[in-house]
Amino acid sequence: MRNYLQKMKAFLLIALLMTVGISAAFAQGREVSGTVLDATLRDPLPGVTVLVKGTTRGTTTDLDGKFILTVQPTDQVLVFSFVGFTPQEVSIGNLSTFNIELEEDIQSLQEAVVIGYGTQEKKEITSAVASVGSEQFNRGNFPNPTQLLQGKVAGLSVTRPGGNPNAQPTVRLRGISSFGATQSPLIVLDGVIGASLDAVDPNDIESFDVLKDASAAAIYGTRGAAGVILITTKRGSARKGVSSVTINTFGAADVATNLIPVLSPEEFVARGGLDYGSRTDWRDEITQTALNGTVNASITGGFENTSYLASVNYRNNEGIVKGTSRETLNTRFNLNHGALNNRLRMNLSLSYTNTDAVDVNGEAVRYATIYNPTAPIRENTAEANSDFGGYFQRPLFDFYNPVALINQQRFTNETQAALYSYRIEFDITDKITAATQFSQDRLSILSSEFFSRQDFQTGFGRNGQAGQRNFDRTQTIWNGTLRYEDEIFDNMNFTFLLGGETQIFEEKGFNASTTRFLFDQGPNNLGAGGLRFGPGTDMSSFATRAVLNSLFGRANFNYANTYFLSASLRAETYSGFGKDNQTGLFPAISAGADFTQIFDMGIFSQFKPRASFGVVGQLPPSPTLALGIYGNGNRIPLNPLDPVNSVFVGINQLNNPNPQLKWETTREFTFGIDFGLMQGKITGQMDIYQRTISDLIFNTEVPVGAPNEFDPGNFYTANSIWANIGDLTSGGFEFLASYNNVKLGPVNWTPTVNFTIYQRARIGNIGVGSIQLPEIRQGVPGAPGQNNNPIIWNRAGEKIGDFYGPRLLGLTDGGEYILSGETPDEFERLGNALPTGDFGFANSFTYGNWDMNFLLRGSFGHLIYNSYRGFYENADGASLTWNSVLTKNTPTNPLVTSTPTFSDLYLEKGDFVRLDNLQIGYNVPSRSQFINNLRIYGGVQNLFTITQFSGVDPEVRWTDTEDPFNPNPLAPGIERRNTYFLPRTWTAGVTITFK
Repeated sequence: MRNYLQKMKAFLLIALLMTVGISAAFAQGREVSGTVLDATLRDPLPGVTVLVKGTTRGTTTDLDGKFILTVQPTDQVLVFSFVGFTPQEVSIGNLSTFNIELEEDIQSLQEAVVIGYGTQEKKEITSAVASVGSEQFNRGNFPNPTQLLQGKVAGLSVTRPGGNPNAQPTVRLRGISSFGATQSPLIVLDGVIGASLDAVDPNDIESFDVLKDASAAAIYGTRGAAGVILITTKRGSARKGVSSVTINTFGAADVATNLIPVLSPEEFVARGGLDYGSRTDWRDEITQTALNGTVNASITGGFENTSYLASVNYRNNEGIVKGTSRETLNTRFNLNHGALNNRLRMNLSLSYTNTDAVDVNGEAVRYATIYNPTAPIRENTAEANSDFGGYFQRPLFDFYNPVALINQQRFTNETQAALYSYRIEFDITDKITAATQFSQDRLSILSSEFFSRQDFQTGFGRNGQAGQRNFDRTQTIWNGTLRYEDEIFDNMNFTFLLGGETQIFEEKGFNASTTRFLFDQGPNNLGAGGLRFGPGTDMSSFATRAVLNSLFGRANFNYANTYFLSASLRAETYSGFGKDNQTGLFPAISAGADFTQIFDMGIFSQFKPRASFGVVGQLPPSPTLALGIYGNGNRIPLNPLDPVNSVFVGINQLNNPNPQLKWETTREFTFGIDFGLMQGKITGQMDIYQRTISDLIFNTEVPVGAPNEFDPGNFYTANSIWANIGDLTSGGFEFLASYNNVKLGPVNWTPTVNFTIYQRARIGNIGVGSIQLPEIRQGVPGAPGQNNNPIIWNRAGEKIGDFYGPRLLGLTDGGEYILSGETPDEFERLGNALPTGDFGFANSFTYGNWDMNFLLRGSFGHLIYNSYRGFYENADGASLTWNSVLTKNTPTNPLVTSTPTFSDLYLEKGDFVRLDNLQIGYNVPSRSQFINNLRIYGGVQNLFTITQFSGVDPEVRWTDTEDPFNPNPLAPGIERRNTYFLPRTWTAGVTITFK
């Protein structure tokens, strides 16, 4: 009995121990496993996150899509998530094996917004950020990437007056941001800051993200004052074993439109013009129907944990003016690879672009409009054949045969742009990610100019002239970041970014030109020129180097997907500023809340008010402005008896040193609302902003010999200095809304409207210390007779771009002006050259396999000086030499007989509405196992323009391009007489994708 009881005790003890052991085992958890597949392709998905719902415990799938995870008895649900796929939740129960299929989620891909040094979910954005995906791009022949955005983003202006294929668009974000430094937004291409747009072809772009306000751009510090445009290029497929080849090719034909009407030869002669006996349509002689072609071929694919894209883009654009062309070849290779269960991610981006551009003298456009219509193109005389190559020429002022200009002058630009970037990310833990990126952007431009010995305008008096200019720029950037993400307490998600960056800017150039050639040899044998000194000659070179070092941090908070807060700070040191002001701080903060998560908002599916404040800077146009720069002076023979061997070049100080020179600073406050109605059928955003720009960099005159107040103890030894002398205030309102998939019977229509109301930039003051400028007058109309009459007066307390001059009160019986004032002291403000608003109205239609897209775009509130009327409307003495433009004043009464003088008579409203682009396409059904997509399409650009402006193009002129190398932002609103004719472009193409 005793033995039995002992056995019972032993049995009970063993049972108790087993129960405790089993309980302990269950308390420690059990293993579950499974496989995750792509529901469409049935391929394994590596890198899928598998989390126990409500915890941070989880794992990721391996290269075969498999996972193993330990779960606890209290765990109830597993969450499977992967970028680009719809998350899936599965109950655990007693299951030990899970076979999961994830569906691709296109919408989720669109919700990720690229911001500085990372991405953020759209719902968390609390700054003014606009995103435009490839499906929203403008359709047509757009050589420059920014043209894809024209009319698409509220507050973003992309303009290109005229139609020169070699002219680059002017891009302005929220209007004027400076008048001495760069005003174009900073371009960030796949994380490469300040990348050249020559390094990417429009076909290779996946999306644009535009950081419009200072709080969003402050993470870029001294380079964000004009806004930031982030460009993301296309990537390969992450699906194992999937590859595709896409070919997109189209042809285009450009025809000249909106040619300013002029007097016929008969009308010209009847008015008293000199009759040379011929009848010549000069514009018809220099224009052509330009035939253009574009081919894009790309291959994308993936294998294991690797994806890739390789593309080749070729563009050949002729101009409607004979002799102008642009030929571009672009190649790109993007490679992404994941290792260590995708904890280590590597990216390589390589691109190379070669562009050959040929241009003509822009004045040929002017002379083709106003040259004597009775003059012949050629004449067969001994003098003409020997001196002018057989072209008709006469020694009259400002009188040059436009056909001769095109054929006897030649201007070329060979541009090579190379960009390579390497990026590595590593997940140190599930919450901490380290990343580093190294990139280099190289740009090389070789320009040449050639004037024949028989070129009457330039080369004839010099026996020919030729020159070359070489410019090289290299930007090297290295940065490193550390990203921490966690749920710091219940419903509070926190993301922190810390980083450092070094940017090195290097530029160098070489210029050479000579005159007096025995033969027309072009610009490739400059040694054949007999003169190396004097007019038309040059021998110069330069080199600069600057370094920008930065530290930055950003913190984002998300509470319950309802309340959002973001704050950032960047500290930068730039070697190109004065030694006393090389370091600055650029803070930003923004906050927002989605009220639909707090209140019942009725029809609103989203209503997120947000507010932000940020400080950003602007680098100077050159890193040498703070220094007392010396240049080359005159050639001085030290020994008059040996004037050749004793010649030296003297020294000439160009400007005074300013050790206090610092960056321009922009402070901007934005209040906005992101909204959605009717379950997201209508979505949009609106913003109102106010900005103050201080310490504007400007070059101003100073008295030589006076004390240099910026460098105490020294005196001004040159007559100019770069200083921070001004400030501006501006503001505006922006609105964008889309109505998604409106049903018009069997037709789906998605309209998107945006508009911007500008509060024009107002100058607070122009001066610092003893330097006080009441105004800066710019914008001289030119010759003949108007070289000393600047028409744009930028006055302290007034707006940039104000026209000043007399008003026309009437005409005398003899057709003379009756003006409100004859001297500048009597001039009055006539209006402003900058717009008060822009708008865009984009439309997308689908019907079965058909689709149609078109964009109406316009600007309003701006005045334009019509220089053709300002010089060639009047029936004065000079008009007997030049042809006249046809207006209400010519050729019928009342004839204006006064010598052309600026007044409000020649200012016209620039308001316009333009059908910018329209495209219709058809997706051809295909059952081929090799063809995935086949689309044919056709379209037109610049179909019509509604405007009262009688010049070439009513487009906004943000700058004056009289000097194309130095556009002047203080003289906007002038349509120069060399404005290139505006083309209408017809396109037809096909896109085919092979599996």
